[in-house]
Amino acid sequence: MTNVPMTSDNARGGALTHLDASGNPTMVDVGEKHVTKRLARAQAVVVLGDAIMNLLEDGEITTKKGAVFQTAIIAGIMAAKKTGDLIPLCHPLGMDNCQIHIRVNERREVVIECVASISAKTGIEMEALTGASVAALTVYDMCKALSHDIIIKEITLMEKRGGKRDFIRDQSSSPHYE
Repeated sequence: MTNVPMTSDNARGGALTHLDASGNPTMVDVGEKHVTKRLARAQAVVVLGDAIMNLLEDGEITTKKGAVFQTAIIAGIMAAKKTGDLIPLCHPLGMDNCQIHIRVNERREVVIECVASISAKTGIEMEALTGASVAALTVYDMCKALSHDIIIKEITLMEKRGGKRDFIRDQSSSPHYE
């Protein structure tokens, strides 16, 4: 078993929050934190290839399983609501809102954005990341009968607001971010 250092070389330079003094996994105690409005925006990018993208009509791909993007939106929202059940040390949260938006960019990639918000003592970025991830997996599942040449390229936190610090990804440094 690998020893995990109690402090990391992350941007904050602080201790890893999900480890106790002995290095054992622990849930973060948010009891003393203040409730603040929090928002997180995550993005997933899926490359479906020309064979599947040629089926795109009026902003939707329809397969024998049904409307791909509409199903992915529902799956992403449902997953975001269950994040506390899926990620072992995540706090279960009752989100104020969760929106999934799907579009096709100029490179013919499917860009999935999940925006989650809440007024709470802890952040909501894991819910946004989970929503975008499961929506991307649903696109894969809905399209795999047509081709297995599908790539889920990236799942990225794009923005986080509220709590101790805000974060906005610098999109100018990489052509991958939309």
